Amino acid sequence: MIWKLANRLLETDRLPDFVIRRGIRHLNKLRLKTENQGSEERNQENFMRLVEFLKSSPIAVQTDKANEQHYEVPAEFYALALGKHKKYSSCFYPKGDESLDEAEEIMLQKTVERAELKDGMQILELGCGWGSLTLFMAERFPRAKITAISNSSSQRKFIEKTAKDRNLKNIKIITKDMNKFQVSGKFDRIVSVEMFEHMRNYELMFQKISSVLKPNGKMFVHIFTHKSFAYLFEDKDDTDWMARYFFTGGIMPSNHLLLYFARDFAIEKHWLVNGRHYAQTSEHWLQNMDAKKAEIMPIFEQVYGSQALKFWSYWRIFFLAVAELFGQFDGEEWMVNHYLFTKK
Repeated sequence: MIWKLANRLLETDRLPDFVIRRGIRHLNKLRLKTENQGSEERNQENFMRLVEFLKSSPIAVQTDKANEQHYEVPAEFYALALGKHKKYSSCFYPKGDESLDEAEEIMLQKTVERAELKDGMQILELGCGWGSLTLFMAERFPRAKITAISNSSSQRKFIEKTAKDRNLKNIKIITKDMNKFQVSGKFDRIVSVEMFEHMRNYELMFQKISSVLKPNGKMFVHIFTHKSFAYLFEDKDDTDWMARYFFTGGIMPSNHLLLYFARDFAIEKHWLVNGRHYAQTSEHWLQNMDAKKAEIMPIFEQVYGSQALKFWSYWRIFFLAVAELFGQFDGEEWMVNHYLFTKK
């Protein structure tokens, strides 16, 4: 009853942020309590049950719903809320006082360096979003051939137009459900930023990826994680707000979950990125959204009609939830992981 009342207040944008933030932190602690089975032995047993479940799952589930939740909103919204690169994933703030544009560029450069990308390579990007990394790579490596896959036709059209405007001719964008992953050619590098959280059967996904990597090819993966617990986002009750509205079919990996599926790969390098970087990224998104409400509301009215105010509130809560989740316990609980895998 309390959650239903709170949701009604949220839908009409009548709860102050400090109340929402406190509620989010409470739910984060509740999640930790729920996932903790009481001993490391039982936690590992629970983890292995999830591993076996994922191995028997499709590569991804409810992909149409997940696509609708984020990409029925047009590129114009993201142009207002995100930074100049339209990077819809964690940025990096080495000093803590960087602008969003600066933090986007720093993380993009870090990705390029950690993936060991070089000019002239054949590069495949899985889950290219609004093209932040795709376009960044294309500009810096003019002799590279970049193929990028997205589940969203609107993203493909946006990236293609942007590439044309910038006279970039080394990009090919493919719209494809990852359950039907198939691509021609062989690649020196495969890169993926915050897509694997939407996948389930990593073992099958890794097999498919390995088949299109050249000998000695490498794969770089950027995902968000919890330091030890892996869990599904499931819509069981009114407290499962994130699963219901923004992350249907998603998973929170743990720091080491992917390593249990990488039989076709050897892990070469593994980095942790403190969650405060993602928290600050989302705070910047929220600040942009609030500062540009007059421009955003007409977009929401076109997309959501009479529910524009409700989804204005929901998007704000989504950014608040990301900020509070990754900022909780000084960024040492939920965080970002970078992996560099080498094909066996």
